[in-house]
Amino acid sequence: MHLIELKHVTYTYPLANEPALKDINCTLEKGKFYGVIGENAGGKTTFCNLLRGLIPHFYHGELEGDVLVEGEDIRTMDVDMLSTKMGYIFQNPFTQISGVRKTVFEEIALGLENLGVPKENMIKRVIEIAKLLKIEHLLNNDPNRLSGGQRQRVAFASITAMDMDIFVIDEPTSQLDPDGTEEIFEIIHMLKEQGKTIILVEHKVDLLAEYADEIIVMGEGKILSQGPVREVLSDRSMMEKGAMIPQAALLAYVLEEEGITLPYIPVTREECIKLLKERRGA
Repeated sequence: MHLIELKHVTYTYPLANEPALKDINCTLEKGKFYGVIGENAGGKTTFCNLLRGLIPHFYHGELEGDVLVEGEDIRTMDVDMLSTKMGYIFQNPFTQISGVRKTVFEEIALGLENLGVPKENMIKRVIEIAKLLKIEHLLNNDPNRLSGGQRQRVAFASITAMDMDIFVIDEPTSQLDPDGTEEIFEIIHMLKEQGKTIILVEHKVDLLAEYADEIIVMGEGKILSQGPVREVLSDRSMMEKGAMIPQAALLAYVLEEEGITLPYIPVTREECIKLLKERRGA
């Protein structure tokens, strides 16, 4: 049984003239890391809202087709139960912060409190997650007075602390510098190594090439392509569909135009360097 399955799903927001999602067919397997890319306003955030159950339980509108989570129709699922299985990290960290807690420690602990986690276990878990995300120095700070990047880390910590099976993450690095971005990807990779299922919307395709298992390309409310990272991110035609491909693949195509061919199109920096060294040695 697939973890999540979408069958001919079309969704239209209330008062909208055009569907935001159009005839979506997609299956997601347990324990895989899916990178979702594509043009702006192409349906990526709506796709996340659907997986998380915000559609149809919060955004009503018109939903056609079947959305199954572990075989159960999302329309009939208990939203509270779904929230214990699936964490959602929003694109805007200012949306994620509750606004009712006075310290970062309390903010991270909020979800654990709602789950009824015993106090001692809760304290231990919050401290572990804060160290992991390198925000232990912020634990006594007011979450409403943090920078955008700090808020993003706190939002990530709040969801990660709840130890869910599925994480739907919408551009978590939008407020972070390159070092912070790398750290977040390392944490996401760690979650994947723990058997978690990750659905990540992200524009940074070079990092997706390094960490993800599969890529889903979206545009105009449709899934334009889905498959293994190498298969999708080495496809030059993706750029015509509003999606970027990694710098390594772009370089390989430029070299090809100059008559310098590589055995295959690399998608990571390490692959590219390796192939160039081998060709130079030959």
